[in-house]
Amino acid sequence: MIVTITYKQNIKKIGLDEACLRSVHALWASVARRLFLFAVMLMVVMVSIAGNRLYGADVIAENLSCAGITAPNNLDMKTPELSWQITVGAGIKNVLQTAYQIQVASDSAMLVTGAADLWDSKKMISDQQLNVVYGGSLLQSFQKVYWRVRVWTNKGGSPWSKISNWRMGMLRISDRKAEWIGYDHPFEGDTIMKFPRLCSRYLRRGFTTDKKVKSAIAYISGLGLYELHINGRKAGGGVLAPAPTDYTKTVLYNAIDVTDLLRAGENAVGVILGNGRFFAMRQNYKIWKWRTFGFPKLYFQLRIEYEDGSIKNVVSDRHWDISGKGPIRNNNEYDGEVYDARMELAGWDSPGYTCPHNLWQPVEWVDAPSGVWKAQLNPPMKIMQRLKPQRVLPAADGGFILDMGQNFAGWLEMALNGNGHRGDTVQMTFAESLVKSGDSYQLYRANLRDAKSTDYYVIKGEEKETWHPVFTYHGFRYVKINGYPANPSLRPTLKEVTDVFTGDVIYDDLLQNGQFTCSDSTINQIYQNAVWGIQSNYKGMPVDCPQRNERQPWLGDRTTGAYGESFAFNNQLLYDKWLGDIKDAQLVTGSIPDVAPNFWMYYKDDVAWPSTFLTVGEMLFHQYGDSAIIQKCYASMKLWIEYMRKKYLKDDLIDKDSYGDWCVPPDSLKVIHSTNPSKITDGALIATATFYHDLQLMTRFAVIARQPGDTSDYQKAARQIKSAFQKKYFNHSAGYYGNNTVTANLLPLAFGLVDSLDELKIFNHIIQKTKEDYNNHISSGVIGIQWFLRMLSRYGRNDLAVRIAADRTYPGWGYMVANGATTIWELWNGNTANPAMNSQNHVMLLGDLLIWLYQDQAGIKSDNHWVGFKKIQFEPFFTGRLDSVSATFHSGYGWVKSHWVKKEGSLNWTIRIPPGTTATVHIPSGLNSVCLDGKSVTNLLSQEGKRQIELGSGSYIISGKFLVDK
Repeated sequence: MIVTITYKQNIKKIGLDEACLRSVHALWASVARRLFLFAVMLMVVMVSIAGNRLYGADVIAENLSCAGITAPNNLDMKTPELSWQITVGAGIKNVLQTAYQIQVASDSAMLVTGAADLWDSKKMISDQQLNVVYGGSLLQSFQKVYWRVRVWTNKGGSPWSKISNWRMGMLRISDRKAEWIGYDHPFEGDTIMKFPRLCSRYLRRGFTTDKKVKSAIAYISGLGLYELHINGRKAGGGVLAPAPTDYTKTVLYNAIDVTDLLRAGENAVGVILGNGRFFAMRQNYKIWKWRTFGFPKLYFQLRIEYEDGSIKNVVSDRHWDISGKGPIRNNNEYDGEVYDARMELAGWDSPGYTCPHNLWQPVEWVDAPSGVWKAQLNPPMKIMQRLKPQRVLPAADGGFILDMGQNFAGWLEMALNGNGHRGDTVQMTFAESLVKSGDSYQLYRANLRDAKSTDYYVIKGEEKETWHPVFTYHGFRYVKINGYPANPSLRPTLKEVTDVFTGDVIYDDLLQNGQFTCSDSTINQIYQNAVWGIQSNYKGMPVDCPQRNERQPWLGDRTTGAYGESFAFNNQLLYDKWLGDIKDAQLVTGSIPDVAPNFWMYYKDDVAWPSTFLTVGEMLFHQYGDSAIIQKCYASMKLWIEYMRKKYLKDDLIDKDSYGDWCVPPDSLKVIHSTNPSKITDGALIATATFYHDLQLMTRFAVIARQPGDTSDYQKAARQIKSAFQKKYFNHSAGYYGNNTVTANLLPLAFGLVDSLDELKIFNHIIQKTKEDYNNHISSGVIGIQWFLRMLSRYGRNDLAVRIAADRTYPGWGYMVANGATTIWELWNGNTANPAMNSQNHVMLLGDLLIWLYQDQAGIKSDNHWVGFKKIQFEPFFTGRLDSVSATFHSGYGWVKSHWVKKEGSLNWTIRIPPGTTATVHIPSGLNSVCLDGKSVTNLLSQEGKRQIELGSGSYIISGKFLVDK
């Protein structure tokens, strides 16, 4: 006020009139108000900053996921599970969540204002971050749902997270507005025989949009495979969709957001159908095990939501047309794809196209597959990487050979100048390895059996032609090219072929959530080979190999393999889906096949292979904290256990084993299976020991599934089996099991069948056999190798485990590396054995290698009680010739890290523990002068004779000196 009066007096002094004075005064008042508002806003910001610092602005809730997926668009579950991670500012340690609040709304704007019409959990006192079950209002089909979360921790609270979302799929049968359409007959040129030739079916229809589109989601299942086009463009990033199932039990559908592909007015949808596993790769061939479901068919429902709230459905019905005269003349997962570019139906998937009667005909309504309609939650296959040729080699019989430098699964993409070459055919023949023939090379293809694995492209004669197959894939490193449109007498240069050819690497779109390196270059290469092998065999289900006429989801290949893979890839959703496939394959009697989905009808009632149903369930619970999968599968697991007990358990022993210790390394490099009786383990011993382990798992599962009445039954049965096993197989005087193979001794030791007083006796026999009989080499097949390295490390011989893992002589993983392998072989002697069974891209012989690398060398392991890495056990074995190990792993709570270096008797070990978790850090024996972040640690806790430190989240450096150089 004083300032204002003075200001007025000064204005009067300079002779301004009253009107002018009022105008100036109004201007000053406006400036004053704005200054005041600015000061208030500045104060609010400063208070907010101070409050955030005081109450945890450095605590953030992020990486929200629903049903294990970031913003899924096709959930058909009514109570999805929600998860999040916590990140904190630099230097903030020991962070534990103490409470959370979730808000869920039907509109994101509501959350901005603090409203939540679907669910507000309110403040829940809980440390749970993973798999929180949605507890709000009933969700509706196709509904888009928005959610956010905030947390409270012992270091303060977080602000609200960024808003995430999910979209519901089809929850009711009445939501399905479409019909299954197709053509249940061969087209002209199709042949149905052992090696079928069936063209792709092209389907299309036009439609209009007359309002502004808010969203457009295509719900589609094209069996066996489909590719969706909207207005001339491919929709979605997936390939080879949907994931394969037993279509009489489950039919998966996908949801693809095509909003950005629609246009005002006239539109068109086109779908190409491939054969996949629906129309099987072999016909009239071993009928008893092949599953042919019928001719390809389509379900399509495009749900368009307009801005005014109205809905329009464009569905598969009799208004569609179909053609069998498109360019894809044949497609087959085993044999390849034939594409005649001269037959392209130009504009067929675009508006305004008129279907010529000589090329198109009306579709037929066809019978729906009998399987249950279900949204596909496991990630689709995609082109995940692209490779360029590394060498161009002369082919002995004409043409040239591309060396891609890496064995992988996918296809070859080609961009060429076809001008003047109309009607010429480019033939691409795929193989994993070469045979030298003088100064040139030949493809080695005997190991493909009768898989043709060849693509053909007929040139249409244009200057720029680009092509890759869409309904096949190959396992290969080498491609022989014939008919390349250039001077046939000249081999193209590497520069020329890199401009033309690209290798598209295809596998399930899974996060690669682990990295491992160490001081040994051989082990590093083995690890990379393992990663390439694993991703090659992720094909909507875990298959055994990607190249020959098999490619089947064998259960026994993943008994512990799935566990090791989980450190390299986030494989939760893939294996969740696969357990559903195993449930589908189970007979009403309880019998479980060796292959699931059961495209091969192998119901042998073996113990070891079907046990994978249980071990993969245990992996999902242990690694991801996924108790829901155990509850979902428990009844089926119990049915199998009871079936095997009642039918085959005699005198508490079970003699049901079909494969033994499959692929024991033979003494001769030329044969597949060992005939040396000293290496062959009794199948009944394997079966009984494995079934004992199964009962141990079922005891745990009964608790998770809230079936306490089953627990005592399983425990009693396990005790009886242990007693009978000891009497039957343990040689008390000699101190070994069975015929003293390494596997015969490994299994009882790993499964807890050995009395504690006898453990060292048994282990010493393993060492003796390994060192003296097998010159420090592997002597086990797929059964024993699942436990070999871990048992060596657990019982004090980590040095021997490291030596064996890194050895480059036969048999071992290093031998594969030394002989040029870029993936893992099916056989220890996969470069020399009989070609009938020597896939060079398999995973079953990985055994426990990846588990051992992450858990025993890097020391990263989830606690057995606080699963899903809620509590982490850091316990590397530092003995052996490794000087350093570095591993990172992305758990459900965030990144876990372990990096250690030994140098001149000193240890420097860096670890990282994500917020919301704790860890027990085991200090190795013989390490003195232990320091934590540079400060001496004198009060080490002791648990069962082990020294350890309990730590909260954060990054730490542990150092010390060994009394004796380790």
